[in-house]
Amino acid sequence: MKIKTILGAVASAAALALGAPVASADALKFAHVYEVSHPLHAAALEAAKLFSERTDGRHTIEVFPASSLGKEAALNEGLSLGTVDIIYTGGGFAGSIYGPAAMTDFPFTLRNLKHWQAYYESDLFQDVSAGYTDASGGNVIGAVSYYGSRHVTANKPVLSPADMKDLKIRVPNAPAYVLFPEATGANPTPMAFSEVYLALQQGVVDAQENPLTTIQAKRFYEVQTDISLTGHITNSIFTVVSGVRLSQLSDEDSAILYDVLGETALQSTKAIIAAEETLVEWFREQGINVHEVDRAPFIEVVAPALTSGDLPFSGELYEQLQAIPDAE
Repeated sequence: MKIKTILGAVASAAALALGAPVASADALKFAHVYEVSHPLHAAALEAAKLFSERTDGRHTIEVFPASSLGKEAALNEGLSLGTVDIIYTGGGFAGSIYGPAAMTDFPFTLRNLKHWQAYYESDLFQDVSAGYTDASGGNVIGAVSYYGSRHVTANKPVLSPADMKDLKIRVPNAPAYVLFPEATGANPTPMAFSEVYLALQQGVVDAQENPLTTIQAKRFYEVQTDISLTGHITNSIFTVVSGVRLSQLSDEDSAILYDVLGETALQSTKAIIAAEETLVEWFREQGINVHEVDRAPFIEVVAPALTSGDLPFSGELYEQLQAIPDAE
């Protein structure tokens, strides 16, 4: 995969535009909302280890998992405030700063994992990434990880759009995630990631949607009986570095940081792909009902909303995305 190389070039150019760097030896704060058992956290820890080693101890990274420094929206704000230096965030949240960054978090905009790979290796993504840096005041998408294909969990099968009707489903608090439930007649309920387990357990919401690795790591299968493989979003996680912090790193250390983040993003991507190949059977062994789903009726219902024009990305940009062939 060429993702690391492309993102490193984009990020290096953005960092140089921030002005002359100065030395800084204090620890960088790397914060995210994922559990310590998730591959993304393992990748963050590896990034911290490698960055310290390759800078000969000039810099270190402290990792703060599981929303310990705030929920995802707060972490995004923290990049510009200087309270955090590196975060994991979904495209939907990045899209609140620069709309096109959210495009692939909308349902069925990516056909499959090969299309996901091809997009993040494309000139189109380089343009989107540069646009995000400009709109955010210098924050840089330093790497992209595959987060997984999102599926619906509930206490019943969800095999057709009709099964979504009136279902109160938790979604992340970002517009990209609201479109799928709205188009299928469900009631989307935005809610912070850290609150979902209790909300499902107490019946505050009927359902939620996430990749299989997250369903396992957050133990949602303990409070939901059914997983329906809707695969409605092929999800990405951006590793974003604060422009404030980048201005404090030398060119050499910035380059090391981008290399480390790219390598560990590839590590988590491979781990999540491998996990997805085994987790369906694992969930069935736990007594969970896992249902294969015909995605065509869902795609048909959602399609009009993707070309309505009332989205944070242009129709032209969407067509460019669809024109990208699947990676070989």
